[in-house]
Amino acid sequence: MKRSGLSLMSFTVLLTLLMSAVPAVFAQGATPAATPAPAAATPAPPAAPTSGPRAEFQRLMEDAETKLLRLAEAVPAEKYTWRPGEGVRSVSEVFLHVAAGNYGILRRVGAQPPEGLDLRGLEKSTTEKAKVVEALKASFAHVRQATNKLTDADLDKTAPWFGDRQASYREILFFLAAHQHEHLGQSIAYARINGVIPPWTEERQQQQQSLKQPEKPKQ
Repeated sequence: MKRSGLSLMSFTVLLTLLMSAVPAVFAQGATPAATPAPAAATPAPPAAPTSGPRAEFQRLMEDAETKLLRLAEAVPAEKYTWRPGEGVRSVSEVFLHVAAGNYGILRRVGAQPPEGLDLRGLEKSTTEKAKVVEALKASFAHVRQATNKLTDADLDKTAPWFGDRQASYREILFFLAAHQHEHLGQSIAYARINGVIPPWTEERQQQQQSLKQPEKPKQ
C-alpha cells in the first residue's frame, strides 16, 4: 500500500509539472506580433537655386513681386474698378492678368496650375482688393515652386511657342519675367493717375528729404 501511495504521488507531481509547461511551449511556438513599419518621411521641397539662370530669373521675379504686391496694397479698394478707357483693363484686371500669366506661361515648362483654376476667367473673377492681392501672392508662390523643381539642364529643353516655333525653357522663363515688369509699369501709371505714389518711391523721397540739411539763418 505504501508503494502504491508513492506511485500515485509521483504521478500527481509529474502531471502538475506537465500542465504548467504546456502554456510555455505554446508561447514559444507562437508567431510574434509584426512591428509596424515606420511612416515614410515627407520629402523636403526642392531648394531654391542660389546661382545660375534660374536664380537670376527668380531675382527678377522677386523684384516684380515685391513691387506689384506693395502697389496693390497701396491702391485704395475703391480704385480697383478704375480703367483709363473703355475696353482697357481695369486696376484689378491688370493685377489678375499678371496672376493668370504666372500660371499660364509656366504650363509651357510642364508646371500645371492648381486643379479647378479657371485661367481664362481669372482676370475678371473679382474686383475685391483682398482677393486680388491673395491671388497675386498665390501665383508668385506657384512660380517659385515650379522653377525650384526645374534643373539648369532643363532650361535647354524646348516647348511650342508663339509664332509656330519652339522656344527653350530659358527663353520662356525670361519672357515671364519681362511680362511682370511690363504690367508693373502699367500699374505704376494707373496708380499715379489716381494719386498714388509707388511706396518704394515715396520712401526714397522721404529719405532724401531727411538728408537735406536745414538752411542756416542769414546774419
